[in-house]
Amino acid sequence: MRKQESIDGAIKVKLLFFGPLAEKLNQRSIELSLLYGTTINQIIDRFELKSMISDGLVVALDGDIGVDLDTEVKDSSEIAFLPPVSGG
Repeated sequence: MRKQESIDGAIKVKLLFFGPLAEKLNQRSIELSLLYGTTINQIIDRFELKSMISDGLVVALDGDIGVDLDTEVKDSSEIAFLPPVSGG
């Protein structure tokens, strides 16, 4: 039997937000249904995060930090948006 994602063309992912982004969106996580083949860049566009990526926001896919933003997300993926680390 084929996987469910290939039957209906939809997947479910979890987005995690940290730092100022969590405050801006007023939530720390969102479960999202997407079309099979959606890329991280498409999620970034949907949530209007391009400028934050330019300012150092880092993306992690299933714990892998700094993934290629053209990577397609899979069913049950976890995508975390991490603020730049500042030190002193």
